[in-house]
Amino acid sequence: MGSLQRKFTLTQFIQRNVLAGLGITLALFSSATIGLSQTPVPGSRPVPPSARANTAPVVEDSARLVTEFEVNGLKVLLKRREGNQTVVAGLYIRGGSRNITPDNAGVEALMLDVATEASANFPRERFRRELSRTGTVITYGINYDYSALMLGSTRQHFERGWEIFADAALRPSFTTEDFERVKQRQLIALSDDEDTPDSYLQVLLARAAYAGHPYLNDPRGTVKSVGAITVDDLKRYHQQIMQTSRLLLVIVGDVEVAQVRRMVETSFGKLPRGAYKDTPVPPLSFTASTVAVTPREIPTNYVTGVFAAPPLTSPDIYPLRIASSILQNRVFVEVRAKRNLSYAPDAFLGSQAANTGGIYVTAVDANQAVRVMLDEITRLQTQEVTAEELLGTTQHFLTRYYLGQETNGAQAGELAQAELIGGGWRNSSQFIDRLRGVTAADVKRVSQTYMKNLRFVVIGDPKSIDSMVFTGK
Repeated sequence: MGSLQRKFTLTQFIQRNVLAGLGITLALFSSATIGLSQTPVPGSRPVPPSARANTAPVVEDSARLVTEFEVNGLKVLLKRREGNQTVVAGLYIRGGSRNITPDNAGVEALMLDVATEASANFPRERFRRELSRTGTVITYGINYDYSALMLGSTRQHFERGWEIFADAALRPSFTTEDFERVKQRQLIALSDDEDTPDSYLQVLLARAAYAGHPYLNDPRGTVKSVGAITVDDLKRYHQQIMQTSRLLLVIVGDVEVAQVRRMVETSFGKLPRGAYKDTPVPPLSFTASTVAVTPREIPTNYVTGVFAAPPLTSPDIYPLRIASSILQNRVFVEVRAKRNLSYAPDAFLGSQAANTGGIYVTAVDANQAVRVMLDEITRLQTQEVTAEELLGTTQHFLTRYYLGQETNGAQAGELAQAELIGGGWRNSSQFIDRLRGVTAADVKRVSQTYMKNLRFVVIGDPKSIDSMVFTGK
């Protein structure tokens, strides 16, 4: 819990939907619903160096497997995985929350959702029949920074799957019937946001953390904004977005460069280039700790607090990942194991262009639980971690990373994320070395630099919350 990327991160969405549809066993790249941080399982033992040695070269040498080329301004990244029996392709749309306004928020998600229903050459029944016959999945994902239309196919049926995928991307039917059905489905999902404390907590946290920031425009939209969107709005938006300067295509699987180039040229080669320029997302900055309590008569208090974290392009992201993982282990031990204050305390770190990290807990005595968690942050800021704890955390973190990179969907998501918000796809191949280079002094330094001025939101009993505990004032 605790991420501002509600429901699914884009990588999770790809893996759970595209690859599950192909019957592939999944090893999720990111921890469930906490952004893209990879946190060790509390109480787990370090992985022996021999286990690391068997898997590390596979990831570290992956950059040489990637071919980059352009087709009419559309950047294409192709990662060859010889012998792999599946292929994943993602057409990524740059911009995320910066593409929308409060009035049309949700239009991109709705456009992609309706596009997965039918296309000009594949009406709805034929669309479904061909996907089923070929074992192909077409789905989509969104986050604050970008979105994607995704294809998952067997290698045998990749060209046929691509034909359907390209038609859905370029010539979606946008029939009134499909539009109204999908729109109603999204409105129902959005109306559920306040039904459970955890989902409502994320709504409140986004409002507190993203005030005055482009991320305040939720890419899923609101009941009001989605309710006002018409099918003509969708068609106009699709025409606006389908420009090669706004798009990135990533393909992972055992396919030849010449084959992919031919397919891309045939399908996307005639799109207009447009003149889209990707502008940096403003960083988040919190100058003081705050706490906002929303009254609700429930047995326990739900709490999340976030701090402004560095973007993926910052060298500090690597030691902060380790620091967040250590914090997650420590709060689990101190809050749950030793004091039994909460079943699932957590610490997390996101993977956004304007990034956050933080803590999450549900507790009857929220004051005591949060005090313990803040004390653990203070300990990270004032005491260097031991060499044993640093090594164990790093090894476990990397093992989860290796496991998560087993699927084509995860590798496509990793390449796209690095290219779109991580300074370039080649940076993804530096992840291992950067993480292994983190020192105890680095962990202490980034904890001091970033783990401060937390913005807390609480759902529960206002009378039970001591604001001094949360803000120190």
